[in-house]
Amino acid sequence: MKQIAIISGKGGTGKTTITAALAGLIKNKVVVDCDVDAADLHLILNPKIQEKHDFVASKVASINLEKCKKCGKCREVCRFDAISKGPKIDPVSCEGCGVCFRVCPNGAIDFEEKISGQYFVSDTRFGPLVHAKLGIAEENSGRLVSLIRKKAREISSDYILIDGSPGIGCPVIASITGADLVLVVTEPTLSGLHDLERVIQLTGHFKIKTVVCVNKYDINMENTEKIESFCKSKSIEVISRLPYDKLVNKAMINEKTVIEYDQEALISREISKMWSVIQ
Repeated sequence: MKQIAIISGKGGTGKTTITAALAGLIKNKVVVDCDVDAADLHLILNPKIQEKHDFVASKVASINLEKCKKCGKCREVCRFDAISKGPKIDPVSCEGCGVCFRVCPNGAIDFEEKISGQYFVSDTRFGPLVHAKLGIAEENSGRLVSLIRKKAREISSDYILIDGSPGIGCPVIASITGADLVLVVTEPTLSGLHDLERVIQLTGHFKIKTVVCVNKYDINMENTEKIESFCKSKSIEVISRLPYDKLVNKAMINEKTVIEYDQEALISREISKMWSVIQ
């Protein structure tokens, strides 16, 4: 089983568009959308949910007012200021550390599991998709990414295709850990180059083989050359230059990959060539 992670240093580079197109090319694979904070691969793949599971990331405290004697010890020990007079616990401020639960002399504090999101196993026209939705303002996105990647490995396949989060934070680290190859999608802008440098440093730290695709390379040839020069200095191969094409927007509107929409288009042929290099 070969695991290929597609990531980007910033949002909007075309990472998910390319992932969806590759999903249509790769045989016998599982696709994993690891951008759990803002998943959008489902917008193209139209999944039919087969399994739905709750994601429990932490616990949260609550007060049983019938048992509470209002001694105030819970307020004294809460370093997150989550407990106000009453007493009353703010579930948003509560970090689930459990100190109040342990010090309450009357057993008036309950410490219950908190559902922070859901994850799904779905069918698509390209095969299985494992994806998730983290709740608003919830944390532990890296833990959720690790969970859905584990779920994907339980499904028999030759490839796992991972659509990672943008950036270099915990969900990205969870997306690439253990991958056989990382494909970084960048764009020829100064921010694209800056964030590419950070991503390359990250994959280098974990010693994961990394290749680069410059998307919309023709909107700024000067910056494209800077990106290629940087990659050469780091012994990173630029395996594809994808042109800017309005076809991409038309395909997205029709909920199709660019290859489905027009397989003879230059960008479609270039993505097919890119797959022949990385498979």
